[in-house]
Amino acid sequence: MAVVREDHYRLAYYNCAYYIADMQSEDPHLPDPSLGFLLGDAARLMRRRFEQKSRDIDMTSAQMRIIARLSRNEGISQVGLATLVDLEPMTLCRHIDRMASAGLVVRKQDPYDRRAKQLFTTAKARELIHPMRVLADEIFAEAQQGLSEEARRQLLDSLGVVVKNLSDAETAGSASETAAPRRRDRIDASQETTA
Repeated sequence: MAVVREDHYRLAYYNCAYYIADMQSEDPHLPDPSLGFLLGDAARLMRRRFEQKSRDIDMTSAQMRIIARLSRNEGISQVGLATLVDLEPMTLCRHIDRMASAGLVVRKQDPYDRRAKQLFTTAKARELIHPMRVLADEIFAEAQQGLSEEARRQLLDSLGVVVKNLSDAETAGSASETAAPRRRDRIDASQETTA
């Protein structure tokens, strides 16, 4: 049974893209503390902690994330909000349906696009922002326990640089993918010229 468990962890380790960069470890069953591993693990643990604590205010962590983003982007479309909260549009749609039924968000017709709806928080949702902020501050304090004020500042600054670098790389990658024709398009075009 132990072999199966070790193989399971090893398989999970090798299947994760963010572990692939640095696969040397003294213990073959544990991943190295690489940047990707630590960021992924910290994000996973923080999400789980939010899920536990969000029950205190009778919300899910996804609803909290949606309200937090929507309150700073009132009038955004569902597609735009899905991008901000990193959810598939259909998944977000189900969340929005439930939240609209609960009186937390409203959909309004986009004045410039008949097909699109704009999303807005309600007064009921805005009343939850302060308790959400208190809850988030508690979790952030737990996460940073044992770090000096200077270390906390450096951590936030460093993570800000990492986020900017990855955002810039993603934007540059998207632009180059748009500018360069796909391989299939090039093949189709070359076949047309030879025919």
